[in-house]
Amino acid sequence: MKRLSVVFGVILASLFVFAIAASGFAEEKATKAECVARCKIAAELIQKIGQEEAVEKINDKDGPFVWKDTYVFVFDGSGKILAHPFPKAIGKVLIDRKDSNGKLYFREFIKVANTSGEGWVSYTHPKVKGGPPVDKISYILKVPGKNAIVGAGIWE
Repeated sequence: MKRLSVVFGVILASLFVFAIAASGFAEEKATKAECVARCKIAAELIQKIGQEEAVEKINDKDGPFVWKDTYVFVFDGSGKILAHPFPKAIGKVLIDRKDSNGKLYFREFIKVANTSGEGWVSYTHPKVKGGPPVDKISYILKVPGKNAIVGAGIWE
């Protein structure tokens, strides 16, 4: 009987540990409000401490500009990536990047930044490299007085 209690206790403890671990794997989804807020903070940071120093902070994978299932990115008016938590993206010019429907979404980002100063752009983009395209929407914000545009997107 005592052995059965021990086995039962081990099973319960294992299930509890598994449940806690599994909850950590469930990816939280960022919200539109969070994207807007983090982009505004990034733009203010660029204006306050300068683009070079701000870019270092925005690039930090463990920093405040990478959260839940998204991140802030920064690019210039030519579509060149200035800040991105994935280092391979930095320096790439994405002006001619098309989504699965042929939409030149970086051109749309720049158009929104230059006409409205801020706004949302819908497009498709794979969640994982090589995966199927998924509907996505990104908030775009032009940094006043700088050749910098910040963005952050969510999966719809």
